[in-house]
Amino acid sequence: MFVLPILSRTHGVAADRTSNKLNHQLTVRTKRVREARDEAKKEIEAYRRSKDEEFKKFEAEHTQGNKQAEDEANKEADAKITEIHAAGKKSQGKVVEDLLNAVFEVKPHPPEKA
Repeated sequence: MFVLPILSRTHGVAADRTSNKLNHQLTVRTKRVREARDEAKKEIEAYRRSKDEEFKKFEAEHTQGNKQAEDEANKEADAKITEIHAAGKKSQGKVVEDLLNAVFEVKPHPPEKA
């Protein structure tokens, strides 16, 4: 009778040890997975930052040329606008006079192909 309870207790202690060992292994594995995930997130964020910086440098280099071309085009457009305004002011009086003469001095003539 004493043998059975002793075997039962030792078997229970062994089962507890095995259970504790498995729980510990599971805890360690879970901890490693969390650490790996956190490290992967950090690496991804570092990679994202480096690519953002690389893109900003690329963009700055290539938009600088576009900005120079845009500034040059704006200068040319301003020069043309100034030229057009000067031409308009130069002949403004004659244009207005010709327009008023055409409106007020009607010269009717029959159509050529009737």
